[in-house]
Parts: sequence; C-alpha cells; structure tokens
Amino acid sequence: MERPIIRYGHDDIGDWVATLSCGHLQHVRHNPPFINRSWVTTEKGRRSKIGKILNCVRCDRFELPDGFVTYKKTPIFTEESFPAGLKNDHSTQAGIWAKIIVTKGKLRYCVDTLEIDLELSLEKPGIIVPEVLHSVEPLGTVNFFIEFYREPDHLT
Repeated sequence: MERPIIRYGHDDIGDWVATLSCGHLQHVRHNPPFINRSWVTTEKGRRSKIGKILNCVRCDRFELPDGFVTYKKTPIFTEESFPAGLKNDHSTQAGIWAKIIVTKGKLRYCVDTLEIDLELSLEKPGIIVPEVLHSVEPLGTVNFFIEFYREPDHLT
C-alpha cells in the first residue's frame, strides 16, 4: 500500500529510517550504485521528501507496527447490538490500527478494494489497516469487540 513519509529517524546502527503514515518504518538509505537517495544525506533533502509516497509491504501483509499500543476498546457487540454503521464501508484514521476479536460465533470481514473476504472467529482475529475501507457483518450468533492501536507518544 502506498503511504506518505511523515518523519525520519535512525535505526540502531545509524541508518536513516522513514516513518510512514501507517506507523511502519522503512529504511531510506543512500547506497550507490544500488540505491541512489542522496537527498537523505541532508536535512533539506529529507524535509523535501516529507509526504513522498513509499510502498509499505507490511501494510500489504496486514501487520501491526512494532511497538503500537492499545488505547481504546469497544464494548462487546452481539448480532443484536451490532452498530449498523459497521456494515457499511468505513475506515480508521491515519496511523490508527485495530483488531477485531471474536469471542463467540463468526463475523464476515470484507476489504473490497483489496478483494479480501474473510470469516473471523475465535481462532482468527481481523486486522484493520489505517485508512482502508472495510465492513463487517455478523454470521449468525456472534460476540466481538474491537481494540484500537496507535503509536505511543514519540515525543516525551
């Protein structure tokens, strides 16, 4: 999935790493002749690339970013208390991930733009990627809740 760069930092050996809007980190090395990113070597160059789009393969794999923390949880929904809005396409905000946790029964999870149609259960939770439209639908009797994740404050 395409994600914009929101800031930069270093990895544990000093290489430049871009933080993408989804929260994933991606190396942006200048390593000629294999990788030519001379812009990363200067503050001005890095600033000029804020907002530049990079492909995030970890989003493609529905992987929660490392270090993200739970900050909110819904009540348990049933097929009767299920909010109608969840049946329609909706998304989380930039940088906000979620996990659908089924505690009883089954739930259908659809991400039409990615041609994903999954049956979630106690053994199979669903991962919600930021800003990606999705919908859910109860498949009979079901109990589930949603946990929301975000980056811990990086400026302490």
